[in-house]
Amino acid sequence: MVASASAPEAGRTDEIVALLREPAAYPEQPEAVRVRETHMAWVFLTDRYAYKLKKPVRLSFLDYSTPGKRRAAVESELRLNARLAPWVYLGMVPVLDDGADLRLEAAEGVPAAWLVKMRRLPDAGFLDTAIEDGTLTPAWLAEAADLLGRFFAGQPAEPMPGEAYVSGLRRRVAEDAAAIRESAHTSTAQRAHELATRLDSVIAGQRELLGTRASRRVDGHGDLRPEHVALGPPAAVIDCVEFNRDFRLNDPVEELAFLHLEATRLGAPWVGEHFRRAYAEAAGDHPPPVLTALYAAKRSLLRAKLAIWHIRPDGADSAYYHDRAETYLALGERFLAGLSCGSRTV
Repeated sequence: MVASASAPEAGRTDEIVALLREPAAYPEQPEAVRVRETHMAWVFLTDRYAYKLKKPVRLSFLDYSTPGKRRAAVESELRLNARLAPWVYLGMVPVLDDGADLRLEAAEGVPAAWLVKMRRLPDAGFLDTAIEDGTLTPAWLAEAADLLGRFFAGQPAEPMPGEAYVSGLRRRVAEDAAAIRESAHTSTAQRAHELATRLDSVIAGQRELLGTRASRRVDGHGDLRPEHVALGPPAAVIDCVEFNRDFRLNDPVEELAFLHLEATRLGAPWVGEHFRRAYAEAAGDHPPPVLTALYAAKRSLLRAKLAIWHIRPDGADSAYYHDRAETYLALGERFLAGLSCGSRTV
């Protein structure tokens, strides 16, 4: 489900976005403002700061459709990201309407919107950029790996029944494959179906192991990708999922398997082992390698689905996103290669 803002609110949002595009709107008076847009927000980058404005949208998994809901989402984003990046997330700042103009961080007026204000971090210090530039070293990873390991080890467990956990994994795999089948090219859909069938067999064969992982669930990050890992110093992990708690409730090994998947896609499969080892040492949790492979394949299928969902209605970018989906499906196949459905080793 996707819903747009009402006409009056859409008009006011357009005014706010226009204001935030102008360097003169900001107290620090930057030379320029860069704008990044996602399905859910705009991010305005000045020399020193980043300001995030939530879009007035309602999707199947989030609701930003009213000013009150957007303010609550800003508050949640600040609170949750303080766990892994307290020095990055600086606070909630208003766009105020003084009756004549909209102003950012003004002294007087009625709030027209609330923004997340963040310290701007250098692109070169993020994990994805360091991988792509060839500048990443194991030593540079150490602080971020330690930060995540201690975070996951310290989060209180939120267990659920083992059979329900396993059933949920199998259901999500089937749903992701079905979604690809509805929207993708026939060859991509068939490849997704075959990967899902194989993955379902592995999950069934690992029912006992996975049942024990149900007791390890924590309220984690939810979207642990290399572009969210700032290597520092000091290290930070930004942009956790604030809009849907269910997306954050995961086995820590699954979160780290997702990071491993994305680092592998970028050409650095060795990165995942550093994060896995830091977590294992912090938590005393040493599951067999098959678990990481299984979770990484599951996330590969999900990322393939999301790639297909990014295709615009006019199909102009269909080839690009089908290629992206095929890349993820190939990675999923690679992770499952050599696994025995009933084996606990690889």
